[in-house]
Amino acid sequence: MTQVKPMRADARRNYERLLKVAAEAFAEHGENASLDDIAKRAGVGSGTLYRHFPTRQALLEAVYVDAVEAMAARADEIARELPPGEALAEWLNELGVGMIQVRGLKALLGSVVTDGSSLAVTACGNSLKAAARRLVEAAQQEGTLRGDVESIDILRLAHGVATASELADGEGRQIRRYLLLLTEGLRP
Repeated sequence: MTQVKPMRADARRNYERLLKVAAEAFAEHGENASLDDIAKRAGVGSGTLYRHFPTRQALLEAVYVDAVEAMAARADEIARELPPGEALAEWLNELGVGMIQVRGLKALLGSVVTDGSSLAVTACGNSLKAAARRLVEAAQQEGTLRGDVESIDILRLAHGVATASELADGEGRQIRRYLLLLTEGLRP
């Protein structure tokens, strides 16, 4: 078993500074923020950025891992408060709103729902897929969700609904309406 060497103090500072600056840049410019600009604003070279984050997706995941983990945990909180079908709909609403409010998050979650992507096998992807699976299975057992619906279907549809709502008003005010239209079609 190989041991992972702890980061040197300067490498840890660079890593933390890159995350902070990247979060600011993604909030300002979305997922297509310039990686060279992020490195420059963090006071490091591009090579340092790529050593820590070999791809844009790796940087996006590092920036948003806490937000995605919170969304996954929120699924369980909602499931304790509402019946399964309502819990699924409420979680999808919160997920959609989050994708619009946190610039860059929709792109990261888009990689989670893309078939055949190695990015779909990330910590973010795994926790979100597991949360969706728990909600889907509970709603199916309750009889409020069709049996042929898979959790990945729900995540893809939520991504699409967030995109549609963003196109409609730029702020996601239509998400709940679009989800209602969608979920009515998913009932058995």
